[in-house]
Amino acid sequence: MTIVKICGTTNLEDALVAAEAGADLLGFIFYPRSPRYVAPETVAAIVRETRAAFADPPLCVGVFVNTPAPEVKSVLERTGLDLAQLHGDESVEALQALEGRGFKAVRPKEMAEALSLATLYAPLGSPSGPQLLIDAYHPHLFGGGGRRGDWDVAAAVAQRVERLLLAGGLTPENVAEAVSAVKPWGVDVASGVEATPGRKDPAKLRAFIAAVS
Repeated sequence: MTIVKICGTTNLEDALVAAEAGADLLGFIFYPRSPRYVAPETVAAIVRETRAAFADPPLCVGVFVNTPAPEVKSVLERTGLDLAQLHGDESVEALQALEGRGFKAVRPKEMAEALSLATLYAPLGSPSGPQLLIDAYHPHLFGGGGRRGDWDVAAAVAQRVERLLLAGGLTPENVAEAVSAVKPWGVDVASGVEATPGRKDPAKLRAFIAAVS
């Protein structure tokens, strides 16, 4: 079974639709420059209400960009999130400081860099959740900006990383092909299931999860 992470969640309605449709992880972005930014107090309420609504709720992940580790840990505690996804230029030491409650997202330019980053960061990832996320390379953005990643590169990393999340330009129309080509542990989507930035399209969201199942 391929794990599904619905990222860029900003409101309770979208969280509940995603959970009902079968999402395994929900992502919340704490990067203020993102159109999907959401405040910690809002996330705390969404997490609380989602967990109250489902006997087996999704794991909840905070997405951080170059946030100091003590602040990441503080947000995790204040919001009740399960894990932190480090999506900037964070060091190995920053990931180690989270003591198993985090994993690194990487945006490699090419194969050699991807394999090097996987060797460096994957062993420090979550012991039961994601070990690493691979996103599309973008020269200016910390996320892939909806770009499709290099699936050949991702497939090579997937052979070395047991619990790899694949991100980058995934949609309901191409995710089944991506899973077949890369064979990742899980897939991550944000813009591919949106009506507008920060608001999910319930039909696209359900179609995406159905295509993975």
